Amino acid sequence: MTTSGNNSKTALIDGLNGLLADHMALFFKTKNFHWHVKGPRFRDLHLLFDEQAIELRDQIDVIGERVRKNGASTLTSIASVASKTQITDQDDTALSAEKMVEELRDDNQKMVDALKALKVHAEEAGDNATDGLIDDWTDMAEERVWFLSSTLG
Repeated sequence: MTTSGNNSKTALIDGLNGLLADHMALFFKTKNFHWHVKGPRFRDLHLLFDEQAIELRDQIDVIGERVRKNGASTLTSIASVASKTQITDQDDTALSAEKMVEELRDDNQKMVDALKALKVHAEEAGDNATDGLIDDWTDMAEERVWFLSSTLG
């Protein structure tokens, strides 16, 4: 593999580990909001947040396995997730339902942007399998953004 190819693969693995961290952090944040949402839209948001958390959870293993299939190591701890994620913690359990939706929308949009950037690295590294999965993950993240945006009105 050329130096350029090595750089592409390194960028891909770093990006996949970042994506893994984002999914893990966003899964936890979404479950947090699922558990703590209050107000007149409680039931709808409680269910929506749970559906989105399950979708994120189900992607975590596939992302980790893509890192391993590329011959690299995955994240190994909460600290490693915290150091790689772009998703900020939210510990305010009294956050309004609207603020929860806004945060999740914005966090999912960050994920869409990261996925689009990662696609370039997958293409440059010649990793067709990851390239195809990124298309699916992007579609799922865009759908989460759409649902959350539509919830805001």
